Amino acid sequence: MAFDVIPVACLSDNYAYLVISGDAVAVVDPSEPGPVVAALEARGVSPRAIWNTHHHFDHVGGNEALVSRYGVPWVSGHASDRGRIPGQTRFLDAGERFEHGALTVDVLHVPGHTLGAIAYVLRGKDGSAECVFTGDTMFHAGCGRLFEGTPAQMHASLSALFALGDGVGVYPGHEYTVQNLRFAKSVEPSNQDVASALDEAEKLRAEGKPTVGTTIERERRTNPFVRVSSGEIRRTLGIDAGADPATSLAVVREAKNSFR
Repeated sequence: MAFDVIPVACLSDNYAYLVISGDAVAVVDPSEPGPVVAALEARGVSPRAIWNTHHHFDHVGGNEALVSRYGVPWVSGHASDRGRIPGQTRFLDAGERFEHGALTVDVLHVPGHTLGAIAYVLRGKDGSAECVFTGDTMFHAGCGRLFEGTPAQMHASLSALFALGDGVGVYPGHEYTVQNLRFAKSVEPSNQDVASALDEAEKLRAEGKPTVGTTIERERRTNPFVRVSSGEIRRTLGIDAGADPATSLAVVREAKNSFR
């Protein structure tokens, strides 16, 4: 692999990421500067870019401090987030592409959690997708709350992410894995992939280790928001057998909102 992805724990449950390809260094979603600076200094590198997935403060709160410290010229987010992402200099939209070291980065517009949510897809020299930074659109076994978008938008966004292919790595914005898998188990109790993933995640957290990242293939087997056609999930939540995927996702999302 021609690059490194380094998770950086921030705030209480956020992740920023360093993406290092040769001498090209980007920071994804720096919610606060301290842990990100420490991670950069430990590796003796300086960022050239900040990639924001959306405008929420717990994803952009470190932007200005990093720009001030390192003179970062590239701060990107969706074009519709103009004025809401501190220091933004690049206003991206679906289908845009740029280079980062040996990588090509594609931009996916994935509204649902927010209307300006984007994902960054990293591709190697052969053009195949290696991994994607999903922000709060897709988590391990979950998706973000629908603060600005609709269930139909979220369904379409998740479908676009899953179209990248099963082997693609997924790096989300939060450490929500254990709680998400507990919910997944509650709505699809016979799913052994969920049970195994939950056991693994609980062990990792007990050891103080992060659970990120996952893969599209694993999410296909464990994420209830993309498994809305599951008969067991529909029976558990009282979803009509003929309900369309967006309607079903809305019911799953409401059930997750009240899950404790």
